[in-house]
Amino acid sequence: MFKKTLLSVAIAVGLASGAMASGEGGEIHDEAFSFEGPFGRFDQHQLQRGLQVFTEVCAGCHGIKYVYFRNLSDEGGPSWTEDQMKAYTAQIEIYDPEIDDYRQAIPADNFPENDGANAPDLSLMAKARASFHGPIGLGVNQLIYGIGGPEYIAAFLTSFTGETKEQAGTILYENTVFPGGWTAMAPPPLGEFLEYADGHENTAHSEAVDVAAFLMWTAEPKMMARKKAAIVWVGLMILLTVLLYLSNKKLWAKVKRKD
Repeated sequence: MFKKTLLSVAIAVGLASGAMASGEGGEIHDEAFSFEGPFGRFDQHQLQRGLQVFTEVCAGCHGIKYVYFRNLSDEGGPSWTEDQMKAYTAQIEIYDPEIDDYRQAIPADNFPENDGANAPDLSLMAKARASFHGPIGLGVNQLIYGIGGPEYIAAFLTSFTGETKEQAGTILYENTVFPGGWTAMAPPPLGEFLEYADGHENTAHSEAVDVAAFLMWTAEPKMMARKKAAIVWVGLMILLTVLLYLSNKKLWAKVKRKD
């Protein structure tokens, strides 16, 4: 009884504090992403805006090497038309080791890596930075608030203080969310020059949230298909349970009447 009570209290505390997770001196607040929860779905317009932020702000240093250009027209993602996807792809050059030279990208190519900037690949970053784990590792907060990775990305991008220091010949920038408090990444120019194609507000926070949503899609491009399959399987399991119950009741009805 005591263990059950303790577990209930832990779950309640976890849910109460699940809307934020602490970084090194900063806080990661929950964002109302459309894809969270068992019935959540990606907002294709937000993904398109996030791709624009990635292209104009992030791609200079970071890559998303596990994503194919053709994925941009997949259902459940940015959902560009074939022509839009091909037009975007045609603007990018990639290095082809077979010809030892650069060439125009085609839809079957992956997004290029960007090792020269010594920056991490962002394809799976939203999953790597999962933070809303819930009480004693139960994952309750993740069920309600999502995994927390996109929230971390959005918080990181908007938590630079403007302070800098030099360490071992490298300029470090203070960030209240980043572990350790200092990062070699310079503050991104969010909310300064980018204008969305759809006219959406372009504040630093909105741009950070949009690119975080896009990076959640790069980490889970089949999320919508997975959720749809899960709903179907849960429905089938419920139907099977009902049929088994009715069959059991009918088979044992005669025996119970004799008793």
